[in-house]
Amino acid sequence: MIAREELQRGAGKPRSLVDLFEATAVRLGSRAATKQKRAGRWEETSWAELAHRARDAADGLAALGVGRGDRVAILGETTTEWIVADLGVMGAAAIVVPIYQSNKAHDCQYILENSGARFVFCDSEAQVAKIREVREKLPRLEGIIRFEGAARDGFERTLAELEQAGAAWRAGHEGAHAARLAQLSLSEPACFIYTSGTTGNPKGVVLTHGNWVYEAEAVEELRIIREDDLVLCFLPMAHSFAKVIEAVWFKVGATAAFVESIEKIVDNAAEVRPTVMPSVPRIFEKAYNAVVSKGLSTPGVKGKLFAWSLKSLEAEVDGLERGEPGRGGIGLAVARRLVFPKLEKALKDRFGGRMRLFVSGGAPLSPRIAWFFQMIGFEILEGYGLTESAAGTFVNRPGQAKIGTVGPPVPGTEVRIAEDGEILIRGPGVMKEYHQNPAATAEILRDGWLYTGDIGELTRDGCLRITDRKKDIIVTAGGKNVAPQNLENELKTEPLISQVMVHGDKRKFLSALVTLNEENVRKWAQDGGLALTGPLHEDPRVRARVQAAVDALNAKQASYSTIKRFAILPRDFTQEAGELTPTLKVKRKYCTQKYRDVLDAFYAE
Repeated sequence: MIAREELQRGAGKPRSLVDLFEATAVRLGSRAATKQKRAGRWEETSWAELAHRARDAADGLAALGVGRGDRVAILGETTTEWIVADLGVMGAAAIVVPIYQSNKAHDCQYILENSGARFVFCDSEAQVAKIREVREKLPRLEGIIRFEGAARDGFERTLAELEQAGAAWRAGHEGAHAARLAQLSLSEPACFIYTSGTTGNPKGVVLTHGNWVYEAEAVEELRIIREDDLVLCFLPMAHSFAKVIEAVWFKVGATAAFVESIEKIVDNAAEVRPTVMPSVPRIFEKAYNAVVSKGLSTPGVKGKLFAWSLKSLEAEVDGLERGEPGRGGIGLAVARRLVFPKLEKALKDRFGGRMRLFVSGGAPLSPRIAWFFQMIGFEILEGYGLTESAAGTFVNRPGQAKIGTVGPPVPGTEVRIAEDGEILIRGPGVMKEYHQNPAATAEILRDGWLYTGDIGELTRDGCLRITDRKKDIIVTAGGKNVAPQNLENELKTEPLISQVMVHGDKRKFLSALVTLNEENVRKWAQDGGLALTGPLHEDPRVRARVQAAVDALNAKQASYSTIKRFAILPRDFTQEAGELTPTLKVKRKYCTQKYRDVLDAFYAE
């Protein structure tokens, strides 16, 4: 066993994220750190056991010669083993290089090559196969460490074997762990997180132990995640949003439950009964559309009452966004008494009955969806940050959410709005640099400020309202500026619509590519007694429904920001087809090129 005093070495001000984790492990010992479903049963790993496994993994890497400044990659789903590997790499004084599990083999190759990774952890046979495919192009890669399955040859070893080797190595190297961590300082890199690469090759964002320790301590002050919380985790650990949740979890000592898959989020929630769930907006959009689709398809008086309630809610939200509350009238009052309580109970039961709050990040959340959840009794705290700012930069506070904003800065972070509206950030969460890319670093870090590339404004109470990405702002041929995300988010509240990409830069008018939520379309048709015999995207009744949503949106816009033409694509955007990022955001540049013929046809004379 590992001596308790060795783990307590970091008591006091932590010098690294590992110090911070080990202090919590000592404090909480036998309490559950993680929950994970294996062979149909939820199993717990205690803080003490997690620390023990992480220490074994660290010493196992040290036995392989991994040391300070070396890079080790992790490719896989979010699991207890991912956390063991993560802590093991940092505990070896090395640098973690997370890779999205959805990345193709050539994407993995680029990251492994650019980072100079010596080893890569893989969570499945499928991920091992990706690395095997490009192995010959990676001369510096020394081996694969598998979470599951037997090692195939000398190039591979299992995580269990690594941990066993670490325990054996430690017997002859007493004090090595403490010596390694003593070398670390808050300025040392903890990880390289590679950006999604929507405009060229991804850049390696160098984030330090100090970045993560700061985020953990700053967010702890806000009481968003508490020691008694059970946090439902499904976000990929290659995303900075997931990493900041991990850092806060290490600090406060909550329990993290890892879902089996994105498809089983709700089923797993009902089983483990979480109190907090960090998520990207796409999950809330899907939940909203499912509720609305079901409610509108309910026959008789109940269906009509739901439709009236939804219309009243939309009127109220429109008024709230204009500073004119009360537009919901008697319909909203009836909804709050007869409809919303039933929705609240049904949704709370589906999520296990204990959900205290949701945290939304990674992309903008539609205010309409945020208001909907708030009015049926769920709190969504929207936040904002970049990979370059360690994700947790702004966030709404529990019980004080300002819908339509991402809240004020976290304690210790400064914000400034440039003359052109760009958001500038300064503080301990800002990255050190881009790995081996001084030109890009100099472009984004100037005079101590991080130039985010986002456009926004500060409200009177110090909350940040995001307008759009600076590079995504559409400037029409008439010189008018349009923020496409606002239009897209509004359209995605239509249950039949899955994804939207608004187009129109240097064009005479705006157009849009629309994809369908096939499940909702078929349910809508079935409930309405409509026979769907051909392709859904060609059905005139489906197009009429989408047109109605576009017309409703246009009615609230200035003429230059109305969508004049749209096309319904034959299938939804997917990660596999390269159209979505791992956090389910549309890759505008890629989709614009891929569907160039469709878009050009809108503007043909």
